Amino acid sequence: MSDVMARLTARLGGMIAYGGDYNPEQWPREVWKEDARLMREAGVNLVTVGVFSWAWIEPRPGRYEFGFLDEVLGLLHEHGIAVDLATATASPPPWFLARHPEAMPVTAEGVRLWHGSRQGFCPSSPAYAEAAGRLVEQLAARYAGHPALALWHVHNEWGNHNAHCFCDASAAAFRDWLRERYGDLDALNDAWGTAFWSQRYGDWAEVMPPRATPAFRNPGQQLDYWRFSSDALLALHRAEAAVLRRLSPDVPITTNLMGTLEKKVDGFAFARECDLVAVDHYLTAADPQAHIDLSLNADLARGMAGGGPWLLMEHSTSAVNWQPRNIAKAPGEMRRNSLAHLARGADGIMYFQWRQSRAGAEKWHSAMLPHGGTATTTWRAVRDLGAELRTLRPVAGGAVEAEVAMLFDWHAWWALELEARPSVDVRYLDLIRHWYAALWRGGVTCDVVHPGTDLSRYRLVLVPSQYLVTDADAASLCRYVEDGGHAVVGFFSGVADERDHVRLGGHPGAYRGLLGLLVDEFLPLREKETVALDDGTTGTVWSERIVLEGAQAVRTFASGPAAGGPALTRHAHGRGTAWYVATRPEADALERILMDACGEAGVTPAVSAPGGVEAVRRAGADSAHLFVMNHTDETVFVPVRGTVVTGAARPADGGVEVAPGEVVVVRETAGA
Repeated sequence: MSDVMARLTARLGGMIAYGGDYNPEQWPREVWKEDARLMREAGVNLVTVGVFSWAWIEPRPGRYEFGFLDEVLGLLHEHGIAVDLATATASPPPWFLARHPEAMPVTAEGVRLWHGSRQGFCPSSPAYAEAAGRLVEQLAARYAGHPALALWHVHNEWGNHNAHCFCDASAAAFRDWLRERYGDLDALNDAWGTAFWSQRYGDWAEVMPPRATPAFRNPGQQLDYWRFSSDALLALHRAEAAVLRRLSPDVPITTNLMGTLEKKVDGFAFARECDLVAVDHYLTAADPQAHIDLSLNADLARGMAGGGPWLLMEHSTSAVNWQPRNIAKAPGEMRRNSLAHLARGADGIMYFQWRQSRAGAEKWHSAMLPHGGTATTTWRAVRDLGAELRTLRPVAGGAVEAEVAMLFDWHAWWALELEARPSVDVRYLDLIRHWYAALWRGGVTCDVVHPGTDLSRYRLVLVPSQYLVTDADAASLCRYVEDGGHAVVGFFSGVADERDHVRLGGHPGAYRGLLGLLVDEFLPLREKETVALDDGTTGTVWSERIVLEGAQAVRTFASGPAAGGPALTRHAHGRGTAWYVATRPEADALERILMDACGEAGVTPAVSAPGGVEAVRRAGADSAHLFVMNHTDETVFVPVRGTVVTGAARPADGGVEVAPGEVVVVRETAGA
């Protein structure tokens, strides 16, 4: 994937990719030339075209009209702008669903969802697969050799609105998927634990999706339906990609994944099917610490890209349109967001969208060229950032330095949040974000990776939540520690296998030997209940009664149902060390725990910076670039050595002073 990004950068004259979604079909032709001219003025060199153009390309069944695309791609090429051409399959036109109403998605309650928005199709619909395949064949055959074509963009945000369909076609496809996975009904019954509640199946025709039921649904059935639904979308992705690779083998393929914004599809599985990993990310306006979630998602994108560069396909210049309160970004925030992605491995900065829509559901979503045109603050910021990215072109291709890995797994996320768990307050992303934020505040950069990743190069591995874990992935973490690594594991981890069966023999199941302890009983807390620890800090959500089997108690519960028992443990395992956190510590306490583990593992921040200052290093062949982002309201001193490439910073003895909200990039010469 790194090679593909490098080739794209070379295609763009060595520049960082910069641009956004371009939807010329929303505008009269006289606007197109102005768009191309303004793109050049802003430094745009790559745009995504055709994402929602199916109704324009195929206005009636089997009648393809390419005139507008021919004209737009030719115009963009004349202006030196490369194209990421979408397959347009994300939104079938009205004629398709009028002809194939059976392709409309159906909810678990049996409600059919009609045309009128986007992604209005069942992922298991044969009619949809056939129509989409024909469209991709036509597009690939026509544009495979077009000089503007730099990337193929498969679909758009797979599963964002239609990942789970419960219609009869989905039920039949689910049964086929289960037959392939399990072979026979005995294996299926065992996997789903159907001996409980008289659920044993005697005929494949009896097996259904987990539709609405009077009581709790079978958790094995639910988990497999999440897997099936992700795989059904992945099969569509593979089908489109196969056509593109056959007819246009020299052009890389991507799609825009959504990281933590999309629970319903396995991002790692989709990433493996892409030549180049691309993601969308949007801030939650109500979250004052949204920049930390941005960093988390950037690190996850890098993890999906195998540690190499990736492409930020979409983010916003200012407000989005789909949150309860769509807050505009403050002055300088768009630049800070964009450069934070660049710092964490993106070699392309793109937005939804180029020109702000005047009609439709997303007309209040910000854009590079707002309703007010070139007289706006946003336009000036877009133009200035384009010029700044040209200055930062040597950053492209650099590797982000990270000595810590955090494990992330969509399957563990799905399983943890099924019905009838010990506590509704144990939420996967809450734990991931809580631990990540503690590491971020400590100034430590981490890779967010799949549990099956080779962990040997990391000094420390964090496991905030891994309720479900395979034998192979559990063994990988244990070997890592045995070989001298350091790990910190969160509560309720290792307790279930990939079928959501409890690992018998004592909790925490797969990690009992690694952690040197036995959890005698899980003791979840009441809503808003807290427990005190012996160091004066508090925990929430969870506690446990722990019996030590070689581990040492570092902290104990001072109150609550586990009072007097261990709350934080440390265990020497092989040549390494494993820590266990048996509650959800308050933010400052968790930061101290993780920083202690970092210190013991030999992990150090990129620089010693004040709180609220983000510092990330991207290393190249002969130099490194240090990105310093001041998220505070105060001017801060940061000890750096090198040359300031961009950003307002005043020299100071031994470093620089960085203004509030400012981003400074320093070129550090190797050996300095």
